[in-house]
Amino acid sequence: MGSSTGSAESVEKRDLSEKAADVAGTTVLSESQDAKPGESVSDRLVRLLNRLGVIRAPVAARDDVDVAAGFTAGKDITLDPQEAARVRRKIDWHLMPLMCVMYMMQFADKTTLGQSAVLGLLKGDHLSQNQFNWLNTIFYLFYLVFEFPQNIALQRFPVGKWVSINIFVWAVALLCSAAAKNFGTLFVCRMFLGICEGAITPGFMLVTSMFYTRQEQTQRVGYWFLMNGAAVIMLGLIAYGTLHITTGSLEAWQWLFLIMGIITIAVAVLFWFFFPDSPTDAYFLTPEERVIAVARIRVNQAGVENKHFKKEQLIEAFKDPKTWLFFFFAAISNVTNSLSNQRQIIVSEFGYTPLQTTLLGCVDGVVEIIVIFCTVTSATYWKNGRAYSGALAYCVAILGAILVNTLPSHDKVGLLFSYWIAITDIAPFVVMLAWVGSTTAGHTKRLCLPTSAHEAHPDQNAGITTNAIVMVGYAVGNAAGPQYWKAKYQPRNHVPWTILTVCWFVSGVIMLVTRWYLARQNALRDREEHDATYDDVYLADGETNAEKKVDKAFLDLTDIQNRDFRYAL
Repeated sequence: MGSSTGSAESVEKRDLSEKAADVAGTTVLSESQDAKPGESVSDRLVRLLNRLGVIRAPVAARDDVDVAAGFTAGKDITLDPQEAARVRRKIDWHLMPLMCVMYMMQFADKTTLGQSAVLGLLKGDHLSQNQFNWLNTIFYLFYLVFEFPQNIALQRFPVGKWVSINIFVWAVALLCSAAAKNFGTLFVCRMFLGICEGAITPGFMLVTSMFYTRQEQTQRVGYWFLMNGAAVIMLGLIAYGTLHITTGSLEAWQWLFLIMGIITIAVAVLFWFFFPDSPTDAYFLTPEERVIAVARIRVNQAGVENKHFKKEQLIEAFKDPKTWLFFFFAAISNVTNSLSNQRQIIVSEFGYTPLQTTLLGCVDGVVEIIVIFCTVTSATYWKNGRAYSGALAYCVAILGAILVNTLPSHDKVGLLFSYWIAITDIAPFVVMLAWVGSTTAGHTKRLCLPTSAHEAHPDQNAGITTNAIVMVGYAVGNAAGPQYWKAKYQPRNHVPWTILTVCWFVSGVIMLVTRWYLARQNALRDREEHDATYDDVYLADGETNAEKKVDKAFLDLTDIQNRDFRYAL
């Protein structure tokens, strides 16, 4: 009995083997139309044996793949370029205005302190230059401490709702600043502002990578970063208006805090109701358009999102050299960001009155808009030119810093124009923000996220990944920056301007080194044989249990695991 059963099994296996060999001889070894570019004979044989059932194709667990996998699995999606462009325009119209307004408000709100310095804040709250510097530093120290929890929250909760809550708390802290009477109360208000900002930029980076292709990301990040310039213009005009308010007992700087706080609360409400969490549930897209939105970003080879913690991706993020190149760039380049809060004091020390300084601050915004627009446009359309565009902007900034340090004190117009040349330093960081998102794949690797309650102890839930590490660098640089603007260096600030020059030079070099490293990785992958490991992976349907093929782009693979991934340069 056992012998006949064994014999039948042997015959069945032999038949399958013969069938597979026959297929291999007639199809695999020939130039079949089914062959994939770069696919080896052995890879093609494995794929055909999958079809015959001789070996079983891997079935992925739903938690292991991107949310887009369940959305697109088993669907043969052919993108019509015109339809894809129409959906992209629809996304732009619903996403970009909200992101631009929000980014304008967050930059205006955090630089309100610097604007208030020439409106009487230092005198009204009895602040020394050292205390003023610490109010800027404390903002980023608490940003740093809460960066990891904020990234966890961005994974645990809907992105749009969590950002809205942070904007609201931010607005309340800003309103409370108007009632501050000393260093201690302003310290607490700045602390809450720092905590809340930790959700804004990482959240925006995440959403941008969800909705846009890598080619589009640099320009879109540039659009919402352009609002820094608009914020400076708006802040300057509102501050100018507060200098003409003569009724009531409030001072001009208090009116500025109140007005900005009220506007920010309105923005928080808009965000709560209108900002989407991902392309798979965007209210303004039809079900068909959501599929197109997800299919559009397939070229990123990075997916949309995955709520499941993957320890191996966390370890990979720490071992990846480019993570640390981006970290040191973020840290060193943002040491110079203190210029944004010192700008009013710097211009006033050139010899301008508070009224003139307030109005001239609007020109800062115009310069920032022009510089950011030119740099991100260059980085977008200059083939593989992200690093070159950023380095060029730093060259211009260094020229401005050298002129500020060498021109005579009586040449206040020359000093002012040199200062405007120097603030071109803001543009390369915009390019880098988009670059991080377009060169990192794997959701755990991109963000800090928790495991689910049944998988780990709550104390072990936090992970640190590329975005979090980069934003830690951002916070470290910004926290250190204000401390070199000492009263003893005023009014010319030769030492601070020298520090700015050195930091800009080093940052430019890091950008070029990063480009060299990524180009080298691309060249190595081009010489490799095609890796078919993830070509045929299936996902079981939750209702019918039918297995549907999943595109490799939506398997939540990292940029190192997915050998088809090529780094944007």
